Amino acid sequence: MSAAPGRSQASSHRSLQGEGSPATATGRPGLPQAFFLPTPTGQRFCLFHPPQGVPKGRVLYLHPFAEELNTTRRVVARQARALAQAGFAVLQIDLLGCGDSEGELADAGWDAWLQDAHQAHDWLTDHAQGPLWIWGMRGGSLLATTLAALLPQPTHLLLWQPVVSGQQMLQQFLRLHAAGQWLGEGSKGDSPAKTLAAGQPVDIAGYTITPALAGGLGAARMQAIATPTPGRLVWLEISTQPEPTLGPASTTHLDTWRAAGWAVSAQAIAGPAFWQTVGTDEAPALIAATLQALAPHSEPMA
Repeated sequence: MSAAPGRSQASSHRSLQGEGSPATATGRPGLPQAFFLPTPTGQRFCLFHPPQGVPKGRVLYLHPFAEELNTTRRVVARQARALAQAGFAVLQIDLLGCGDSEGELADAGWDAWLQDAHQAHDWLTDHAQGPLWIWGMRGGSLLATTLAALLPQPTHLLLWQPVVSGQQMLQQFLRLHAAGQWLGEGSKGDSPAKTLAAGQPVDIAGYTITPALAGGLGAARMQAIATPTPGRLVWLEISTQPEPTLGPASTTHLDTWRAAGWAVSAQAIAGPAFWQTVGTDEAPALIAATLQALAPHSEPMA
């Protein structure tokens, strides 16, 4: 869950430091408010989108892992603005070692990211009202469900292209090492898995993965939350097929949430796999489906 090295937006963001208090460059209503949230381990860059019109709820966004933070920024920004226009207060946070937050990915770990998510939740609770939604994208969905299971109040979940297994996500990321070797990049030494098992970090596609981070990611697995007050789960997947449908694995997993009492809305939507490449891909159908699903009186889609 980190942006690529270099952090190109850092210089424009750091002039808006507010020690936990939002500020904008212009002060005009409707614009996101940039600030740095103080934590015990440093500052976390945040964007707060104030609700417009009648407040309808709060949304905490948790971003995906590694380069997917960069590839998804455009669509996520459009969705955050659309939610704010619809009356939702939206908070985006760059986790430890990610994006424009302090620290490096080598300093990060699953527990540290969960602590960041807790702090962001507490800030949002102090600055906005209404039903709470936790919105996770890809690997951020694992963090979203983990956080939701720990919160005492009723919580709703919005999951975009969710990852169910952290181990599977990690293995897919480690395969980038083999791809780099095939292209003639990097060394021909031990596999990343062996290096991590030996207690050594690995560098893949510009990201340093430590054994601690790999262990936390590998142990993360999405499970239906057993709670006396189950909320709503909105599960949205993108499909490039002419007739989008949810896969069997997703359908089986969603049955466990229904069995736990959650009101499940699930849908496959036609659109580009925008998390895979940096570009100008748009996902208007996904944004529209999200707005419809989060409407206060919307009915489950499936």
